Amino acid sequence: MLIIRLQRVGRVHEPTFRIVLTDSKNSTKSGRYLEVLGSYDARAKGICTVDAEKVKHWISKGVQLSGTVKNFLIEQKIITGKKINVLPKKTVPKKEEVKEEAKLAEKAEVKAEEPKVEEAPKEEVTQ
Repeated sequence: MLIIRLQRVGRVHEPTFRIVLTDSKNSTKSGRYLEVLGSYDARAKGICTVDAEKVKHWISKGVQLSGTVKNFLIEQKIITGKKINVLPKKTVPKKEEVKEEAKLAEKAEVKAEEPKVEEAPKEEVTQ
């Protein structure tokens, strides 16, 4: 399956990206691509060049877009649609796990706070 995605190029701490058409099985760092469709420089206030005609041509052929490229093309008004959230999902702990952890924490605090008192032997009082 073909995909349009970003490929990082540039020096260390100076990222620039190519917008490339590649096979989805290729690694992002492999350097293999079929065609360069544009470039993006994030450091220079979002300077970009995109060949809109080529992008639309490949999309009409059924090529998929990565999430970041899709949002980028929507922002540049090359395609229409809603942006998607590409940030990683946070895993929210289940309520049961949170309750169990809270109970264990309370027990640990109670045990730490209780001083150990040794009981003195009781003496019998005689009258």
